[in-house]
Amino acid sequence: MAATKVELFERIRRDSWREGLSVRALARKYGVHRRLVREALTRAEPAPRKTPVRRSPQLEPFKEIVDGWLRADLDAPRKQRHTVKRIHARLIEEHDAAGVSYSALRDYVARRRPEIRVEEGRAPAQVFVPQHHPPGQGAEVDFGELWVRLAGVVTKCYLFVFRMSYSGKAVHKVFATCGQEAFLEGHVHAFSVLGGIPAGQVRYDNLTAAVRKVLLRGRARVENPRWTAFRSHYRFEAFYCEPRQGHEKGGVEGEVGYFRRNYLVPVPEVDSLAELNAKIEAAEQAEDGRRIGARIRTIGQDFAAEAPLLIPLPDEPFETGLLLTPRVDRYSQVTVRCCRYSVPVRLIGRQVRAVLRSSELIIYDRRAVVARHERLTVKGAESLVLDHYLEALMRKPGAMPGSAVLEHARAAGVFTGAHEALWSAARRVAGEPAATRVMVEVLLLHRHMDDADVIAGIGAALSVGAHTADVVAVEARKVAEARGDQAGSGTTAQEDAPARAAQVTSLTLRRLAGLPPDTRPLPTVDAYDQLLRQPRASEEGRP
Repeated sequence: MAATKVELFERIRRDSWREGLSVRALARKYGVHRRLVREALTRAEPAPRKTPVRRSPQLEPFKEIVDGWLRADLDAPRKQRHTVKRIHARLIEEHDAAGVSYSALRDYVARRRPEIRVEEGRAPAQVFVPQHHPPGQGAEVDFGELWVRLAGVVTKCYLFVFRMSYSGKAVHKVFATCGQEAFLEGHVHAFSVLGGIPAGQVRYDNLTAAVRKVLLRGRARVENPRWTAFRSHYRFEAFYCEPRQGHEKGGVEGEVGYFRRNYLVPVPEVDSLAELNAKIEAAEQAEDGRRIGARIRTIGQDFAAEAPLLIPLPDEPFETGLLLTPRVDRYSQVTVRCCRYSVPVRLIGRQVRAVLRSSELIIYDRRAVVARHERLTVKGAESLVLDHYLEALMRKPGAMPGSAVLEHARAAGVFTGAHEALWSAARRVAGEPAATRVMVEVLLLHRHMDDADVIAGIGAALSVGAHTADVVAVEARKVAEARGDQAGSGTTAQEDAPARAAQVTSLTLRRLAGLPPDTRPLPTVDAYDQLLRQPRASEEGRP
C-alpha cells in the first residue's frame, strides 16, 4: 500500500536527521523531486492543496448584466423567461460580447439562477434538517429497477423495499412488475416479515399505484380507491413526498442502491423469481448484524426494541390481486393486460372472473377455479394449456398436430417423449384421426391420475405392442396400486419398476399359452377341387 504524503515527509525528515543524506540523495531514494524534499525538510505537514478557481475573463465584465436579466425573469411570465441561448444572443447583439463562450455562460447561469432566487427571497435556502424517528412509528417505501437473468433470459424486474425509519430494518422482494398488485403484495409480505404495522406514517413517492392526482398546492393527493381500502384494512397513514424531492425519504432511497450493489451484483442468474427471493431472505438475515453509520447497536438489536411497538396484523387477509371480468373468445382464451391465457373450451362465450396477482393469474367460473397461469409480462405473450382443449380436439382430431397449444405443451415438458411414442404407434396401426383420439383419451387420464403413473402405463402398453387408452389406464392403475403397497412396505417405486414391467403380457399370447398343443392335420380343400373339374348341368344339355 502506498504511503501517504504525511508518512513520506516523516521518512524524509527521519533519514535526513539520522543518516545525514543530502537533498539529492533523498530525492533519488524516494523517487521524488528535490522541491518536495526541500518542502519536507522545511515543514512536517504538507501544505494544503489549493483548488484553482476557474475564471472567465471574457464573461467577467458582463456578469452584472446577466444577473439583472435573471432578476427581471422572476417577475416575467414563466414561458417568456431568458434561456441561456437567448442571453448569449443578447450579449452579442446588444453588448458586442462575441468573445464570451456559450459553455462558460451556461455554467454561470446554472449556478446563479437559484442563488438569485434565494437572494431575492423567492425561494428558501437549500438546507437539510436532521430528523428524529421514534421506534415503531415511521417507515419508507420505494421501488428500484433490477436486471435478472431469468431462466437464461435477461429480464427487467423491480425491487420492492420497505424500510423501518428507526432501526433501518428493510424487507425486500423482487417482482416482475411494479403495478398495483406488486405494490400491495409487497406491503403484505413486509408486514408479515416484520410481524406488525408501523404505528405512524409511511412515506411514499407519488406512485400511480397509490396516487391518481397530485394537487397543485400542499401535500393533498387524490388516492386510488383500492389503495385507500388497503390502508384502511391495515390501519396506517401515508405521507407523500413532494415531486422530485427524494431526500424526504432518503433512508429507503439509499437502501435500494446499497442492497442492489452488495447483493445483486453481478446480475443474478436464477430459474425463477421465487429462487431469487429465497436468496434475498438469506441476505436480509445477514443484514441484521450490520451497523448503520456510527450507531452503537446493530439493525437487529434496534428492531428488537421497536418490534413490540408495531400494530398487530388484522385477522382477515386483504386480496391484493386485481379483480377483472374478461369474456372468453372463440379460441377459448381471455385477454388480460395485453396477454392471452387459455381456459376450458366449455366456457367459450361466457364471462369469467379473473384475479390478477403479481406472479399469477387465477380464473374462476362462479366459485370454482378453472385455470391458473403464471403471469406474463411481455405484450402479446400467450399461456396455453393443452388440457383446456382436449374436448375440442376429440371432436376435431385433425387440428391437433399443427396446433399452437401442442407446441406449448412440448416446450413445457407436459407432452413427453412417451406420449409421442404412443401417438406414433397408434398412427401406424389406426391412422391419423383414430390415433389422435386415442392420444386425447390418454391425456384425459392425467386429470384424475398421477402424471408419473400415466407415463409408466404408456411405457407398459408400448412394451407389448398395445396402443389403446384402455390398456394405458389399466397399467397406470396397476402402477398406482403398486406404489401404494410399496409406501406401506417401505420400498420405492424405482426398485420395483422392472418387476412391474415383467408382469405385462399380451392377452392373445396369454390365451394361447393356456391351451394344449393342436396335433390335428391341417385342413385340405382337394375334395372341393373336384367340383371345379365337373361340367355344369347347363353345359351338358347344350348341343
